Amino acid sequence: MARLLVIGGGRMGEALVAGLVASGWARPEDLTVVEAVAARADELAAAHPGLDVSTTAVDGVDTVVAVKPGDAVDALDGVAPRRVLSIAAGVTTAALEAGLPEGTPVVRAMPNTPALVGAGAAAVAGGTHATDDDLTWAEEVLGAVGTVVRVPEAQLDAVTGLSGSGPAYVFLVAEALIDAGVLVGLPRPASRELAVQTLLGAARLLAETGEGPEALRAQVTSPGGTTAAGLRALESGGVRAAVIDAVVAATERSRELGA
Repeated sequence: MARLLVIGGGRMGEALVAGLVASGWARPEDLTVVEAVAARADELAAAHPGLDVSTTAVDGVDTVVAVKPGDAVDALDGVAPRRVLSIAAGVTTAALEAGLPEGTPVVRAMPNTPALVGAGAAAVAGGTHATDDDLTWAEEVLGAVGTVVRVPEAQLDAVTGLSGSGPAYVFLVAEALIDAGVLVGLPRPASRELAVQTLLGAARLLAETGEGPEALRAQVTSPGGTTAAGLRALESGGVRAAVIDAVVAATERSRELGA
């Protein structure tokens, strides 16, 4: 019997499979992916030798639901998993529990797209029957493709607004930096390379030095210097407020969709 069943062989489902294998958590033959689209099933089997790709789910197995939110409940119809980890955005643990055998542990998660390159940020929340062991299991699975934190389920909409939608905010900043570099005279390829590395390097400083963003910003901001002039322009343009508004708007929209 498979160690883990993944229902849904899309980008996130495949990212989990690849991450679990790369981390040594499982071998391809320990995993089964349920994928209804024949062409996609063939792609998965070719890309991951040894992986069991099926069209039907089996009972009694730890199961990840990695389908579109509108398909999540139906994907578990008639299935009796050992426990469930759902990465279907906006689908509550209560909605999933209602269609499962009584007492089935359900953990809901909100990952983000950088999981595709092993650099995801995810939050997990347990349902009515989920124990600490179930949450630890979910953290191990998602930890193969990034960082995981625990939150109450009521906070998952805020997670969606921050880290779920957050990559799009960063991509918008990257676009702006690249265009700005071109505006001030850089060739576009050079501007792109410099902008991407600047974002990557700044993120690594935050992650690896342990210093807060305020301290790191102060270190690069000399009195009366170029960075101070640039920061003044950003504050005048309301960038800080716009980012806060974006997170709030995305959080509120997540709540609306969940309702």
